[in-house]
Amino acid sequence: MEERSYRSFDFDRLADQPTGPAPPPEWRQWHETPVAAQVLAEGEDPDQWEYEEHAHRGRGVALPVALFFATCVTTFLAGVFDSESFLPVLIKAPSLFWETIANNWWTGALYMLSVMGILFTHEMGHFLQAMRYRVAASLPYFIPMPNLFGTMGAVIGMQGTQANRKELFDIGLTGPLAGLVIALPVTIIGVMQATVIPVVHGSGTHFNAPYLLHVLMRWYHPDLGPGMALSDSPLLMAGWVGLFVTGLNMLPISQLDGGHVAYALFGRGAWTLARLVLFAVMAFIVLAQAYQWMIMLLLIMFLGADHPPTRNDQQPIGWGRYVLGLASLALPLLCVAPFPISG
Repeated sequence: MEERSYRSFDFDRLADQPTGPAPPPEWRQWHETPVAAQVLAEGEDPDQWEYEEHAHRGRGVALPVALFFATCVTTFLAGVFDSESFLPVLIKAPSLFWETIANNWWTGALYMLSVMGILFTHEMGHFLQAMRYRVAASLPYFIPMPNLFGTMGAVIGMQGTQANRKELFDIGLTGPLAGLVIALPVTIIGVMQATVIPVVHGSGTHFNAPYLLHVLMRWYHPDLGPGMALSDSPLLMAGWVGLFVTGLNMLPISQLDGGHVAYALFGRGAWTLARLVLFAVMAFIVLAQAYQWMIMLLLIMFLGADHPPTRNDQQPIGWGRYVLGLASLALPLLCVAPFPISG
């Protein structure tokens, strides 16, 4: 069996409200349902809000469940094959493919459970908050991918214009915070279990540490310095992916989680913030020649920078949410390295 490349984590690298006729009475029994008390307690006019009970019923679970198990498979294989893509091995050397699985199945299972746990908790944070506020939302759609990570994350469909400003804030921020509850312990354990090794340039794929991981690496490995890195492990890799996904989602743009939070904080002022962030990202890509970000930039531009209005943009969110929201906008800087991957 030929020598395989390895991965390491480098220490010193950069690193409307709805319009139209009122819904039928059977859809909205305002004085008999908890949601009526909620709306009236918030000072809203029930005649200006539609509650579509039918929108919360099942939209089909076959596709979300199938994608979930498919992503379990691809993340398992990503963990088994470490820094290698498993598809070429499967096509060119099927016997080696199955032999590698037999030898590394525990590594693959540990990585899969960690990554899927982070993503599942993140998406359930959104979904359960949407259920709490009776905002129509789909089950999470996990995205399987035969790449180094085994996935491109997950998405959830939601009728965000049904939510008011406070509800949008809670739905948007609960996901990333819930994911971090799993990602941080996974990352810490991965850092503690890793060993310090010298950086060998050209020997494999290097995952550069974001600031938060950089701090953890320095705390648990004070002997780690320039030219040194941490050896790869399934938990450390899963933690890196979890931080990366959280940081990207908290960019204050469009309908990313950070876009929800920014709109809840600043209203239409979030549109200006989104344009400033996009301009800064484009300038960074050009000046630093960080072209690995181009696909992400094009995807965000395709989705659009502006966040749509909520059901009630005037709904107060309170100082507690305001302070927490401002602090959460620092997550992209803490969780994503400017150059995440290098060869």
